Amino acid sequence: MNHLISILIASGCALSAPLAAQTPPGIYGQSIAIRAEKLYTSAGPIIVDGVVLIENGKIKSVGKFSDVKIPSGVAVRRVKVATPGLVDAHSTVGLSGMLNQSHDQDQLESSAPTQPELRAIDAYNGRDPLVAYLRSLGVTTVHTGHGPGSLISGQTFIVKTNVTEITGGVLKSEAMIAATLGDGARAKGEGKSPGTRAKEIAMLRAELIGTQEYLKKQKDPEKGKEPSRDLHKEALAAVLRKEIPLLVTVHRSQDILSLLRVAKEFDIPVVLDGAAEAYLVLDQIKAAGVPVLLHPTMYRAGGETENLSLETAAKLQGASIPFALQSGYEGYVPKIRVVLWEAAMAAANGLSFDAALSSITLSAAKIIGVADRVGSLETGKDGDVALFDGDPFEFTTHCVGTVINGSVVSEGEETKGH
Repeated sequence: MNHLISILIASGCALSAPLAAQTPPGIYGQSIAIRAEKLYTSAGPIIVDGVVLIENGKIKSVGKFSDVKIPSGVAVRRVKVATPGLVDAHSTVGLSGMLNQSHDQDQLESSAPTQPELRAIDAYNGRDPLVAYLRSLGVTTVHTGHGPGSLISGQTFIVKTNVTEITGGVLKSEAMIAATLGDGARAKGEGKSPGTRAKEIAMLRAELIGTQEYLKKQKDPEKGKEPSRDLHKEALAAVLRKEIPLLVTVHRSQDILSLLRVAKEFDIPVVLDGAAEAYLVLDQIKAAGVPVLLHPTMYRAGGETENLSLETAAKLQGASIPFALQSGYEGYVPKIRVVLWEAAMAAANGLSFDAALSSITLSAAKIIGVADRVGSLETGKDGDVALFDGDPFEFTTHCVGTVINGSVVSEGEETKGH
């Protein structure tokens, strides 16, 4: 791990919080005002010499410093740039740990190809140093849980990065059900299922049909026969009832189209995850009204992602398809990427600055269904703010502070009182 830390420091990462498991301040902080030379709200134009006033964990007011009345006794933190707390639209952090050892890798249970009943909240470790690392880089909310690798791997949930124990700070305990199509879902070993793409789709359809039959029996049981509970089908029933979407990691264009056919057949909400070849089927994705959680911009191009493009985010923007960036999952240290840097690369490859910032703030929050709480700096929303000593997308810029619910949970020299 020391080698990893050396790499991170050499690459310009600001380790504002130590890479050690720690218990951050309380869930809700005291009143605080953050004054920034440039304030990006993700809800409107940039505010020069702006301020965010936070009281009891919620944003009280946002505007120019000259227009916002700061109550007496409220501490004012000054910084060059402030943005909404960053939202990681899809991760496995907290299930996949930094050490990359069997004891901290809970993102995939490989005993069966379909296990929608597995709850991410039951495996999440908020004390893992990888969570603290993301927090130190301005990430305040993560949509995390079971990762790709099985046809249906389990559930995801949404949580703040200052939560070390699941007693508060959970925005959604059941957010989506994670699935995979393509090579990533093929069973390892001869004779095991699914072994082909056709088998994957057949098994997925069978799961949905079986769940439809389960719901019918639950609604109208046979006289004298009370249906027994089935956690497996109860989980998928939430998708059929359109309560939560099916989050499908899928890269090849042919697999994307297969998924869209299944979604139409069963009239279920789906979210494309990864989608390396999305630019080949933009019209079909747009017609289906399906959002995209795009693979990390700098994801390795190989196998199913061999045709990925650094310009895909810009093409999604051009096609007016809702999308967000994510940290994703990788089978090697440090397991996940950092959305801040992925957005910076997308901005360098055709994506506008505002869209790049929104892809890791408001757009991300909208797609995962928590925009009423996070993603922008607006009155009434959670007091989550990321602080920087320069342009957040510049390589030499550091995240010098992270505020969650009004509490400073990570702090650098630039944010100390002036």
